[in-house]
Amino acid sequence: MLHDRLDDVRHRIQQAAHRSGRDPSSVTLVCVTKEIAVDMIQQVLALGVTDLGENRVQEAKEKIHILASRPLRWHLIGHLQRNKTKDAVVLFDVIHSVDSIALLDVLEQQAVKQVRRIDVFIQVNVSGETTKFGCRPQDTTSLVTAALQTSHLKFKGLMTIAPYTEDAEAARPHFRQLRRLRDEVVTACRLQPGACSLSMGMSHDFEVAIEEGADIIRIGTAIFGARGKGRGEREGAGQHG
Repeated sequence: MLHDRLDDVRHRIQQAAHRSGRDPSSVTLVCVTKEIAVDMIQQVLALGVTDLGENRVQEAKEKIHILASRPLRWHLIGHLQRNKTKDAVVLFDVIHSVDSIALLDVLEQQAVKQVRRIDVFIQVNVSGETTKFGCRPQDTTSLVTAALQTSHLKFKGLMTIAPYTEDAEAARPHFRQLRRLRDEVVTACRLQPGACSLSMGMSHDFEVAIEEGADIIRIGTAIFGARGKGRGEREGAGQHG
């Protein structure tokens, strides 16, 4: 049952936070609703979910319209093409997948036109996989610096996707690398402690991500079950849009 799966995820979040000496309330659960019907989304809203994540701008548009009266935060977690930035700025509150200066510039232009302030995360390809989007780790500080200089984009932190593996522990080095990169960015950009959050961890590895410092986790399959042809999240979150 959906209720039981969500309860299980919340319990695992609490346990992972306690193991790492953290307050469970410091971890934000973004419920990934890719390929999920609105009636099922409404069920999780009734269970207290307030943050929803979508991979594709076009798929999200109808859902966001239908649920417009609900006090929700919509997160774009999939790759964003520059020709979709206008819609993205109108629809979403948070964009997790900024990975280039060019995309940053276009988002800023659209945010100015729409008179909106959008929270953004810089996506970093810490694994170096060619199948994943994200800037190179060595380019992160310059991209963060550029984001901090915008007027309508609010830099919130870094995002990454670890390689998919059945063994969640194999993701730990990648999450640890993003945490260390966060520390470097905070120092280099003279940010206040807590000014750079970490968006990392999905259904198969979120507990490890929390232990390594994740502030935001993106969970779909563990809540809704496998979607499509059993693909679940492994082909989705943050990779395609």
